[in-house]
Amino acid sequence: METTYYDHGTPAERWERARMFFDAKDYSAAAQVLKALVEEVPEQTGPRLLLARAYYHSAQLRRAEEELRGIVERDPVEHYARLMLGRTLQRQGRTAEAEPHLRIAAALSGDFAEV
Repeated sequence: METTYYDHGTPAERWERARMFFDAKDYSAAAQVLKALVEEVPEQTGPRLLLARAYYHSAQLRRAEEELRGIVERDPVEHYARLMLGRTLQRQGRTAEAEPHLRIAAALSGDFAEV
């Protein structure tokens, strides 16, 4: 198996590399690093959530939705994943589907203003 720059190093080094790409707004590169990392540690929410955000910001909305649904399925009270899922669905023009997720996110964060 050939190692590329994206999957070189320890999980901690790859996590840091992915965050640097994300912070530099190179969302596609961040997603490349994170995809392999998420496959390696699928139970960790942090890398999966950052992968969803990288997909969202690079307009890979179906992939973002898939990652966010996985997070919400495992942890229904992860309010940021709920918020991101709602925003991702809205961005796809699926407003009715987004509303329940946005309301749950608001309730979980203590923001009871109208969504």
